Amino acid sequence: MTSTGIRLHAPAPGWSIAADVVVVGSGVAGLTAALRCQAAGLKTVVVTKARLDDGSTRWAQGGIAAALGEGDTPEQHLDDTLVAGAGLCDEEAVRILVTEGPDAVRRLIETGARFDESAEGALELTREGGHHRRRIAHAGGDATGAEISRALVDAVRARGVRTVENALVLDLLTDAEGHTAGVTLHVMGEGQHDGVGAVHAPAVVLATGGMGQVFSATTNPSVSTGDGVALALRAGAEVSDLEFVQFHPTVLFLGADAEGQQPLVSEAVRGEGAHLVDADGVRFMLGRHELAELAPRDIVAKGIMRRMQEQDADHMFLDGRHFGAEMWEHRFPTILAACRAHGIDPVTEPIPVAPAAHYASGGVRTDSQGRTTVPGLYACGEVACTGVHGANRLASNSLLEGLVYAERIAADITASHAENGLLTRVPRPLPYPETPEHPLLTAEARFTIQRIMTDGAGVLRSAGSLAKAADRLQQLHTDARDALTENGKTAEPGVDTWEATNLLCVARVLVAAARLREETRGCHWREDRPERDDTAWRRHIVVRLNPDRSLAVHTTDTTDFPTTLPPQAPQEQ
Repeated sequence: MTSTGIRLHAPAPGWSIAADVVVVGSGVAGLTAALRCQAAGLKTVVVTKARLDDGSTRWAQGGIAAALGEGDTPEQHLDDTLVAGAGLCDEEAVRILVTEGPDAVRRLIETGARFDESAEGALELTREGGHHRRRIAHAGGDATGAEISRALVDAVRARGVRTVENALVLDLLTDAEGHTAGVTLHVMGEGQHDGVGAVHAPAVVLATGGMGQVFSATTNPSVSTGDGVALALRAGAEVSDLEFVQFHPTVLFLGADAEGQQPLVSEAVRGEGAHLVDADGVRFMLGRHELAELAPRDIVAKGIMRRMQEQDADHMFLDGRHFGAEMWEHRFPTILAACRAHGIDPVTEPIPVAPAAHYASGGVRTDSQGRTTVPGLYACGEVACTGVHGANRLASNSLLEGLVYAERIAADITASHAENGLLTRVPRPLPYPETPEHPLLTAEARFTIQRIMTDGAGVLRSAGSLAKAADRLQQLHTDARDALTENGKTAEPGVDTWEATNLLCVARVLVAAARLREETRGCHWREDRPERDDTAWRRHIVVRLNPDRSLAVHTTDTTDFPTTLPPQAPQEQ
């Protein structure tokens, strides 16, 4: 796979660091990969957009799923994952996840993560939507992500892994053979380096998290602007299944005009017995699915949206009053505090909730070792598409996927180093271009993109809404391109303009895939195509970026997840 030659408009790097491996991102996936690479003797650098503990991992409330309980088996975990994935999971990828998961969690505990235990010292496991057994390990009640992040950050600091914080990664560097040669990045005025620089390394691990900020309301932190997916596309990598954005069913409703990161009300609250009700107190999920409130997330989100449509309401309610104050304070202290901070007391009143963008099931296409279609470029965690999640991620599989596949990536990089010394050479990146290769959008375009995506490509989608979104996104793209082509003008390089440009890139790909998939499957819900169509659409959609910045979109021939070998040229759209 050759590079597109497209790069963000940015100053040439003014400083550089040499390494064997550069890991971009500091969630569970990134830090696990970094720790494993460092332990294998590889010179490892972690680049992260804010502070080490500011990624999506720390916000994960529910927990981490693995077959750790008595009577549970990886096979049962696999079955639940395949059902949630609605026919598009890669079964081998899932088998890797559920088989290697339990030991990976045990290694995480050895690293220092402390999960909640019973009085007898056994892991205290809970249940979430789509799971038929209690297999969710949690910490601090509903603060699992924060505890995992703490343990991994402490380990990274204790073991002396080099880190560059407050740094936005810009683009992949490649050598004359098209092999990865590192990344360019911009450090935001903090620490040893300032401005644009480079980390030269023959192995790059993308662990940049999600892209929830492409929508107006999301559970994702403000840093989740799709930077990893956009970088990979510009580098010539392929992305897959980006239309499958999971909208978490129960996000604290702060008003119809609320924007940005919204507080999550964990699925574990329903797992412990809270009920979804409408304004009249009616449990509307009963009869819609055998698991009622504990159905897979796409089912619950659709159930809420349908009830909202029926009643012309903008939210529903989650009723956990029967828990009592003691259970709320012990089991869900974070959620209790968030609700009370917004004037709602779950002990005495139902919580207003509505779906919001939560998780990207698709991403940069990888194989079972985390390798992308660009030699030397790996991806893991939410930025990747391993085939594990299919059309809808099973609750609490995300932390486990980041953990398991990060370990596999580190093993592959280490094996490559041991077998053929690939990492002993200093990569020589191609010269940095003197002219801007990619027009930048203004910072204000971010909010325009978010409104376009929420209106046209949110929970409810149709041919009409997606066409309108595509036209509006294309206009933003065309205006920026023409301004650059005709008079050499583009927005001033900076974090806000780079982020807005990345958001437009991933938004265009998401909408293109959603328009092409003319069915309802998993968390992709087409109002005009309400049925699942296995004959035509039990396959993956793959997108790459052409050198002229147009999108090349194609579908796979079968349900098998494609290899990361370069495919034949797809039809342009």
